[in-house]
Amino acid sequence: MARKSGLGKGLGALIPGSENEEKKQISGGTIEVPEDLIVPNPRQPRQMLKDDELAELAASIREHGILQPLIVSKEDDSEQFTLIAGERRLRAARLAGMQMVPVLIRQVTEQQQLELALIENVQRSDLMPLETATAYQELADSFNLSHEEIATRVGKSRVSVTNTIRLLKLPDIIKKALSEGKISEGHARALLALNSPQSQIAALNAILKNSLSVRQTEELVRNLGGKKTPRPTKQSPAPEIKAIEERLRNALGTKVTLRHGKNGGSLVIHYYSNEELEALLEQIIKG
Repeated sequence: MARKSGLGKGLGALIPGSENEEKKQISGGTIEVPEDLIVPNPRQPRQMLKDDELAELAASIREHGILQPLIVSKEDDSEQFTLIAGERRLRAARLAGMQMVPVLIRQVTEQQQLELALIENVQRSDLMPLETATAYQELADSFNLSHEEIATRVGKSRVSVTNTIRLLKLPDIIKKALSEGKISEGHARALLALNSPQSQIAALNAILKNSLSVRQTEELVRNLGGKKTPRPTKQSPAPEIKAIEERLRNALGTKVTLRHGKNGGSLVIHYYSNEELEALLEQIIKG
């Protein structure tokens, strides 16, 4: 069983010996290394970075430098450093032309490499839904973590983790639309309720053609799945109300509906032709 860690509490709880991180940074825990000696985290969940966001971060780094050190690991017999957390900062630093970058060196397991990269992005809402789903699935497959254990590590609910992983079951065309921002995660989750790829793709086409909202998509899915919005069932009238309706029905010779409440009610007399209406009026008025 994989060791539990405190990912939901933030990066500080994940990094061995990082409880006094501020003190270490102030006293020299941060060092500078050449950026070209840093290699990517092989378990980095993020696959896409927006060029405009990188450009903005690079401009900030040129002006103010890197305010938060990158987290790296290093094997004793290697000159290279493996990036654990700080993918955006590293790419932006390279874009800004920096040759040296500040780092904190930590020794971590493969599982912690993925967990650290995942939690950093999740806490900042930087990952795309499918990137998050893939990272969750890798934690489950590679390290035998349950959805409950993953949820504890990333500070999410178990239901949220399960629903996110389910996105990986969607057809490729829907996953592509989600990755490109043509539909939202809410749209994609609604499509999961359909039981065949063909119906899911048909619903996707309707979403794109008609610019459907998530709520409209949920209604579409209910219709395609043969499920309609349930209507509240009518309560049967009380026996005493039924008895009164029966008396009136016998007296008038037609259907009568009595709606009785605490502060009064209504009496509905049904008729099925003009002649029957005339006869009822005459009977009621004379009576």
